Amino acid sequence: MNPQLFAGTMEMLVLELVSEGPTYGYEITQRVTNRSANEFELKEGSLYPALHKLQRKKLLKSFWREVDGRRRKYYELTIQGQKALNEKRQEWKQFSSAIERILGAQSGLA
Repeated sequence: MNPQLFAGTMEMLVLELVSEGPTYGYEITQRVTNRSANEFELKEGSLYPALHKLQRKKLLKSFWREVDGRRRKYYELTIQGQKALNEKRQEWKQFSSAIERILGAQSGLA
């Protein structure tokens, strides 16, 4: 699958996963891989800059938690983050619907 398609949706997907409750980086990468049935692999080199960008935008906040003797940085959605996620979900629905109409018209499905 074309990685550029994934890159354009990364913020929305990260916000979606974090909206389910506080989570840390490695857990996010695993959820992406598992839920996409191994179609997407989110690398740390892409994830952490995205997380930091979302924090700068005040869409996420972070905190440290010790689990089994290990400190992990957890991320949590802010109120602004929930609003942004709702907007991104709506944008995605409009975008994917328009793409489906175009592709469906070509194959006679529209």
